[in-house]
Amino acid sequence: MDEEKRRGFQDTGMDYEQESGQVEEINAVEIPEDEDLEFIVDLDEDYRSNEKKKNEALAADPDKEEDAGEGGNGAKSFWREIVGDLIFLLVVFALTLLFVKFVAQRTVVVGSSMAPTLMDGDNLVVDKISYHFREPERFDIIVFPFDITEETYYIKRIIGLPGETVRIDDNGNIYINEVLLEESYGAEVILDPGIAYGGITLGDDQYFVMGDNRNHSSDSRTVAVGLIERERLLGRAIFKIYPFSSFGRIGD
Repeated sequence: MDEEKRRGFQDTGMDYEQESGQVEEINAVEIPEDEDLEFIVDLDEDYRSNEKKKNEALAADPDKEEDAGEGGNGAKSFWREIVGDLIFLLVVFALTLLFVKFVAQRTVVVGSSMAPTLMDGDNLVVDKISYHFREPERFDIIVFPFDITEETYYIKRIIGLPGETVRIDDNGNIYINEVLLEESYGAEVILDPGIAYGGITLGDDQYFVMGDNRNHSSDSRTVAVGLIERERLLGRAIFKIYPFSSFGRIGD
């Protein structure tokens, strides 16, 4: 064969065997007419159609984008939410403990030693932080632990301040450094002056406290309670939250 024919065979994937004079087909691929081909084409078109519909749905409602992901992503998102909620609850719990320990807490009055200012069952808020920045003042209503009985707290009013001499006479009058104390918190005239009858001088960090219900109160007039050291003051009662009829700041 001449050169042209050789070139023609090579272009069509045919190899020319010069010696045998035969033509051998190589690299020839026959593509039969098969229904599978049509199925593949149809599937590709369906995929495009579904993708288009999904994109249109996401454009209409972007919030659904998370749900369009794989199931694994949904599970991860679920556990992330659970962990996030747990961390939030732990933080709230820790802040609550810190608040109760150092800032304020709810206290329920038991008994009538502070009547008529505070009554049995009154729910109060006790400020535990202000005494870290200022000294207790006369007539503050304070809360302190009772040494003899564990987990028992007393609530009384400050009458005498550190360094002062408190004396109560036979008529129930209270004197501070021999000056008559003008006050109107007492529910009645004091009948028993207790250890303050002859006068008692307070130390540099001691307070003399009394209940407003003077004849029905165990307070600094008794040896069992005595004078209260500064470090024993838990805080001061500032707000009444229950009953709602007397809701408000104490003393207002």
